[in-house]
Amino acid sequence: MDDPGEWLLTSEERDNPAGGLPAWTEGNLVRPLVHGVTYFDRLVEEVEKLGQGDRVWFTDWRGDPDERLRPDGPTVNALFSAASHRGVDVRGLVWRSHTDAMSFSAEENRSLDVEIEEDGGKVILDQRVRRVGSHHQKIVVIRCPADPSRDVAFAGGIDLCHSRRDDAEHGGDPQAIAMSDAYGPTPPWHDVQAEIRGPAVAVLETVFRQRWADPTNPDSGNPISYVLDRLRHARLDADPLPPELPPPPPCGPHLVQTLRSYPKIRPPYDFAPDGERSIARGYSKAVERARRLIYLEDQYLWSAEVAQLFADALEASPELHLVVVVPRLPDQSGSFNATPQYVGRRQAIDLCIRAGGEDRVHVFDVENHEGTPVYVHAKVCAVDDVWASIGSDNFNRRSWTHDSELSTAVLDTTRDPREPTDPGGAGDGARTFARDLRLELAREHLDLAPDGSEDHLAIDPERFVATLESRAAALAAWHDGGRRGPRPPGRLRPHRPEKLSRLTRLWATPVYRLLVDPDGRPLRLRLKKQF
Repeated sequence: MDDPGEWLLTSEERDNPAGGLPAWTEGNLVRPLVHGVTYFDRLVEEVEKLGQGDRVWFTDWRGDPDERLRPDGPTVNALFSAASHRGVDVRGLVWRSHTDAMSFSAEENRSLDVEIEEDGGKVILDQRVRRVGSHHQKIVVIRCPADPSRDVAFAGGIDLCHSRRDDAEHGGDPQAIAMSDAYGPTPPWHDVQAEIRGPAVAVLETVFRQRWADPTNPDSGNPISYVLDRLRHARLDADPLPPELPPPPPCGPHLVQTLRSYPKIRPPYDFAPDGERSIARGYSKAVERARRLIYLEDQYLWSAEVAQLFADALEASPELHLVVVVPRLPDQSGSFNATPQYVGRRQAIDLCIRAGGEDRVHVFDVENHEGTPVYVHAKVCAVDDVWASIGSDNFNRRSWTHDSELSTAVLDTTRDPREPTDPGGAGDGARTFARDLRLELAREHLDLAPDGSEDHLAIDPERFVATLESRAAALAAWHDGGRRGPRPPGRLRPHRPEKLSRLTRLWATPVYRLLVDPDGRPLRLRLKKQF
C-alpha cells in the first residue's frame, strides 16, 4: 500500500478544520482487549504504577464508583482515589446523564463525581450535548512526564461501571445493572476496548483537553442542574490543565486514526463549530473499498442512512459478504423501550438483504453455553482483513451525528502471511491486526480452539461464512428440537428480526426517528443526505 490515504481519511476529508487532530499517526502499538475482565485488569495494572506528577484523565458515559475492577477490588473509586493520594493528577469528564427512572445513570455518575473529588481528583459532570443526546466517549489517557515510554491510553466501548466485568464464558458481572429479564440476573456482556501506545496517546489527550477546556458551562441548557450543582458545590469551572507533553515515542507498526462524532450545537464547540462526523466519513471510506468481507459487531444496527452504506457496497461488489453480530434483544423490555429499536433494526437489515440477498448478508446473535443471550455492546468493524476499528460508536445515525463518540481506526503496516494473503484482491494485502482481531472474536463465537489451531475454518472469507452459517444453523436446530443430545459447537444463532404490525410501526417509527435515533447534522447535510 503506497498511500495510507487510500483507506484513512485525509485532513481535508475529516471536514473539521478546527478539530486540531492530525490525519493519523504512525509508530503505534494497539492491542484489542476483548471483555471487561481483560480491560479492567490492564487498567488497574497501569494506574497502580503511577506516582507523583503522572496523569490519568478519563471520559465516561456511565461510572459506578463501587464497581470492582477485579474480583477482590479495587473499585473504580478506590483505584482513582488512591492514585490521587500518591500525587497523580486525576481528572474525569462524565456525562451528566438522564434520570435513573429512565434507565440511565444520573445518580451513579454524580456519586462517582463526589467520591473522586473528595479524595483530590477533579471531575466535571458534562451536559454540553444536544437535546436527548449524551457524551458517549469512553477513554482513559495515562501520561508519565518522567518516562514517556510508559504512556498508554484505553479507548473503545467499555464504561467504568456495573455489568461490564464479564469474560469469555459470559456468566455476567456479579455487580449487574437491571436489564430485560431474558438476560437473567447477571446479564452476559460482550465488549471490546483498545490499548494504545505510541504517538496516538497524545491525540487522545488532545480530545480530552478540548472537552475539558470548553468554555460553555457544563450544565448548559439545564437550569435545574445548574442550581442543584451550585448548592452541592459541584465543579462547574475547569481548572487549567498542566502543560501539554510531547507525543510518546514510536513503538509499533500501526497507523492509528482517531475518529470522532460531535453534533452541531449552540453554543458551538470551539473544536467542532459545525460538528464533526469523521466516524461516519471514516467508515464510509473503508466500506467503499470492501470487496470480500465486512465483519461487524454492534450494539445497534438501526439507521437506514447507515445501512445504505453497506447496501451500496454489496451492490458494487458481487463477491462481498456482510457479517453482523448483534444482541438478540434490546437491553430494556417494554414496548416504548424495545419496539422503536425493532423498527430501526428491521429497516436496516431489510435494506442490506435487498441489496445483497440472504446468501451474502449474515446476521447473528450470541448466547452463552447455558443458552442465555449475550448482550453485544462491542462496536467493532473489520474490512477485508485490512482496516479495523474499535470504538464507542454504534452503527446508527445517533452515534454518527448526534452524540459525542470516539473510534480508533487501525491500519497495520505488517502484512499477514496466511492465505489468502490478499482477500480483497486490490493488492492491499491482509494486515495482521485486522485479521487477528477478527479471528480472536471468531474463536469465541464459533468455539474454535483458543490456540488458533482451528483458524483454517475462519481465515478465508468464504470458509468463514460457511462455518458461521453451518454452526449457527446447527445450534438453532438443536434448540428447535428440544435441546436433545450434545450441544453443537458455537454460540451464534441466526438473528430473527421482530415482526411488527402496521399499527405498531405507525406509532414506533416517529419515536425511533426523533428520540431513539436523532439527527445532529447541520441542515444543509441533512438535505443533501450526506455526513
